[in-house]
Amino acid sequence: MTRIWVGSDGATIYSETTVLADRTGGWLVRAGMNRGNARLNGYALDQVHLVPVDRAVEVGFGGAVLLPQLIREAAFVCGVDRSQDVVNAASHRFADAVRVGRAEFRTGLVEDLPLPDSTFDKALSVHTVYFWQSLRAGSAELHRVLKPGGRVVLGFLPKAHMDRMNMPADIFTPREPDEVIAALREAGFSDPEVRRPSTETAWLVVTGTRR
Repeated sequence: MTRIWVGSDGATIYSETTVLADRTGGWLVRAGMNRGNARLNGYALDQVHLVPVDRAVEVGFGGAVLLPQLIREAAFVCGVDRSQDVVNAASHRFADAVRVGRAEFRTGLVEDLPLPDSTFDKALSVHTVYFWQSLRAGSAELHRVLKPGGRVVLGFLPKAHMDRMNMPADIFTPREPDEVIAALREAGFSDPEVRRPSTETAWLVVTGTRR
């Protein structure tokens, strides 16, 4: 039997047939998950406020649903994912962008990003905070790799909704918006805040600006 966890707005968070996981944390996200998350993905990308000169990083890009638009709209895009299979697939799919220096893909964790300091203008991550080993460490790393004035956008379902979905506790750590905001503020982001298209929307994004 296949188990699928679906949010109240129809967003697929996790499916045993769409995500292959190992206990080291590798994730291979399939197209079915991407389709279910289209609204959150689109809203999160809008909140990044990309401009053509931006250098952007997406952490935990999974099925690469956001990468085509990121590559079209930014000067350079780096994708970081904990799964080598995911990184290999993106490197092959976006080989032309890699070849001309518009994109690169690296294996790594948000708590220890394989990236230099003060390199990016925008940072984006959707449906990944549940898997972070430490909100504090992940937020600090995003702050480190962003330039002063850089913007971070984190999209996710809050804990209240996750708890009603019986998510497997050995895989997911549901997060409250307030604890994500607190971690970003402690890391040095100014004015972190919750954004959502309406009060009826289950999912949300938290944004912040690097001081």
